Amino acid sequence: MNSSAGRRALVVGAGIGGLTAALALSRVGWQVTVLERTPELGEVGAGLSIWPQAWKILADLGVADRLVDGTRPAIQAGLRRPDGRWLAKVGADAAERTPVMVHRARLHEALVAELETRDGVEVRTGVTVTGLSDLDDLDRVDPRGPADVVVAADGIRSTIRNELHQREDVRYAGYTAYRGVTAEPVPGEASTTGGETWGTGVRVGYVPLVDGRTYWFVTANRPEGETGGDHHADVIALVGDWHDPIPQLLAATPPSAVLRGDICDLRLPLKRFDHGRVVLLGDAAHATTPNLGQGACAAIEDAAVLAAQLAGHARVESALVAYDRTRRPATSRLVRASRLVGALGQIDNGPAVAVRDAGLGAIAGLLSR
Repeated sequence: MNSSAGRRALVVGAGIGGLTAALALSRVGWQVTVLERTPELGEVGAGLSIWPQAWKILADLGVADRLVDGTRPAIQAGLRRPDGRWLAKVGADAAERTPVMVHRARLHEALVAELETRDGVEVRTGVTVTGLSDLDDLDRVDPRGPADVVVAADGIRSTIRNELHQREDVRYAGYTAYRGVTAEPVPGEASTTGGETWGTGVRVGYVPLVDGRTYWFVTANRPEGETGGDHHADVIALVGDWHDPIPQLLAATPPSAVLRGDICDLRLPLKRFDHGRVVLLGDAAHATTPNLGQGACAAIEDAAVLAAQLAGHARVESALVAYDRTRRPATSRLVRASRLVGALGQIDNGPAVAVRDAGLGAIAGLLSR
């Protein structure tokens, strides 16, 4: 049953989750207004991974074809030590089970481009939403009438979530992350390998993007809020003498392009995503640490499930309850699992690191038999 004809959604936030929700809702017949606080649409950041389930959703929405031109490169990925010794490997023949790596800005541009082809979708920039009362004011002056549903996709510091829950649920994970993308493709090992390298309280990850450049990150245990200084110099001091191609990747990245941000997630257990006709989506609902590379994917999957439930229920409230029952358990597991991987990767006690690495090597050996 499709009960979406003539219904209207307000989506707060024009990030990846909000724009995907707008596309998915438009596809099932909803009129959509997207509200974005910045004066122009755009996205900052570095690389992100799109795993097969989320990639299928983007393909169904017409976005995937805007991201990949040609075949994906096969790479040797896995987990290493700082000296380059492999602890675990994933063969290049597993490409169909591995993510597509794209720059966050490129995915955002593809979503915007696809939205521009859709009727019934309006994006308003320069609109700051400080609470639900702001949306009431917007509805009163909108010629299309009040919204049937409000989708809060306003990020980890969601003002709507905080208003609904009457609390701030953001938790600092204990480490910061530096991120960068090389200015140009780096030949040699950087184009054929990827994965992560775990040291003592420090990790490095890198992977080729679909445009040929390489995305990398470095995590380090730091007090919360230490975001100043020369980020490029910091990462060279941390991992500049680790195995190839890490030094080459850092050298190929413009210093001004290195970003730094504290890693946070939402406290567990996650609170309800549905609140009458208001629903939380993406980081506003279940912000997770990036250790599994699933944050953007979870938002994309939220959008698909939300659209399907709204198309299949006559009552909005029933659809949102069903969405919550589907997505909250799955994303709670994701937040918990990613938190655990981060805790293992950031161990900064030498003897404990040796035990961890030995255990990872043994598990990898068993799985490869």
